[in-house]
Amino acid sequence: MENISTVLMLFVLMLVLVTFARKSHLPYPIVLVLGGLLLGFVPGLPHLALDPDIVFLLFLPPILYYTAVFTSFKDFRANLRPIFLHAVGLVLTTMAAVAAAAHAVVPGLTWPAAFVLGAIVSPPDAVSATAILRRLGVPQRVATILEGESLVNDATALVAYRMALAALITGTFSLPRATFQFVVVAAGGIAIGLAIGWLSGRVRRRVDDPSTQITLSLLTPFAAYLPAETLGVSGVLAVVTTGLYIGGVRLLLSPATRLQARTVWDVIVFLLNGLIFLLIGLQLPAVMRGLADVPMTRLLSYAAIVSLTAIVVRIVWVFTATYVPRFLSARLRERDPYPGWRNVTVIAWSGMRGIVSLAAAFALPFRLPDGTPFPGRDMILFLTFSLIIATLVGQGLTLPPLLRWLGLTDPARAEREERKARLEAARAAIHRLEELARENHLNTEYLDRLRWRYEQRAKRLGIEDPKETEHEICRRFTGDYERLRRELIQAERRVLRQLRDEGLIGDEVMLSIEHDLDVEESHVET
Repeated sequence: MENISTVLMLFVLMLVLVTFARKSHLPYPIVLVLGGLLLGFVPGLPHLALDPDIVFLLFLPPILYYTAVFTSFKDFRANLRPIFLHAVGLVLTTMAAVAAAAHAVVPGLTWPAAFVLGAIVSPPDAVSATAILRRLGVPQRVATILEGESLVNDATALVAYRMALAALITGTFSLPRATFQFVVVAAGGIAIGLAIGWLSGRVRRRVDDPSTQITLSLLTPFAAYLPAETLGVSGVLAVVTTGLYIGGVRLLLSPATRLQARTVWDVIVFLLNGLIFLLIGLQLPAVMRGLADVPMTRLLSYAAIVSLTAIVVRIVWVFTATYVPRFLSARLRERDPYPGWRNVTVIAWSGMRGIVSLAAAFALPFRLPDGTPFPGRDMILFLTFSLIIATLVGQGLTLPPLLRWLGLTDPARAEREERKARLEAARAAIHRLEELARENHLNTEYLDRLRWRYEQRAKRLGIEDPKETEHEICRRFTGDYERLRRELIQAERRVLRQLRDEGLIGDEVMLSIEHDLDVEESHVET
């Protein structure tokens, strides 16, 4: 009963902090972490230990799956080169640089333990950057690269973490063997993800009941993660691959089912994200417990050096990986010209760490197989926590002013894109209506009413005053009328996806308008 009360208290606190964050226009991950940090020092509160198994099994799969499903596969594929340069090359480079810095400044931290620390803190978080950037109207390609990187880099880091941990425990390390194992683990995860995605699509197409459909979608990320982890391959890559596959094939669900599923997923992911950031802040007392005999000034100096190393390595890597390959390759310059330095700066500064790093640190064993204490475990925990706070709070709070200084904030961009998309969708519906009028002998009254409806919508979207209201048509729908409405809605969907594929609107705008079309079509069905 006490555990249930504690969880309910956390949910209430999370809602209060998120409400405060939105009213104060602050990124909610930062407010939740700071709130949890302060709450951790309140005397008398029960200690909430972070269970790594729960994080990796309960939190990580649904969040990664949700992000992957709503990531544009077309954009992801178009940006594969920068995504994998950051998700693989940057992660491994950060691991090596942080290991070298920590080994140099922390007395008694062995090389194997330092590499374990480097692997733990190397991946930016899959939630933090996008939660902060989406509300700021950043360029679409910046958001795509950051989302894609965060989806894949956890897999790289966790595989590197396992290898570093195995090397520390066994005392041996073979680079060729580690490279081969890395390829097998990654390829195995992708293969399982594709298989589960295909199987899930086949099963869900045969199910008509919305509740069953939604339940199957909730089980899908776990169906990908658990077999992959059981077989010793990357569960993270399996989940991400499944999500990208499901998002790419766009299952033929009814509008009502899509609306219900999106609502359920939005609530679940919101609760998981909120608890994650709150739990991060609550872990500080446990982190500090094992370092009471080390002076705080010394701890802070270690944390500053390690955090600065990770931040600087990312900045140097992002600029180098962006401009040097184009400088060396004329073909690459022709296919993908030099991007503006402002966009590159945003990517370089968006290296916030999060729950995966902290869970991996807490998952470290207390003792080695021979019974000796794990070398530097408490220090690794402290340095991981410090880097999360430094990047999430420090970089997260400075991102909005940085974007404004760079002139990249355009909150009205999505509104302009949406207005254009809705106008084009209305025109497409009018065009389809004229085609249907020529092809079929249809009720003239229905045609006139629908034509008037979409002409009014196009007129409203095409003029300057967006507040002009649209007259609603209230009448009992007959079979012909319903069929016409569905035909026009499908015409609107087609032009929306065409606009997205041509890069004229982003995925968020397309999904927002598709949601409205689902609402409209669900009314037709009723």
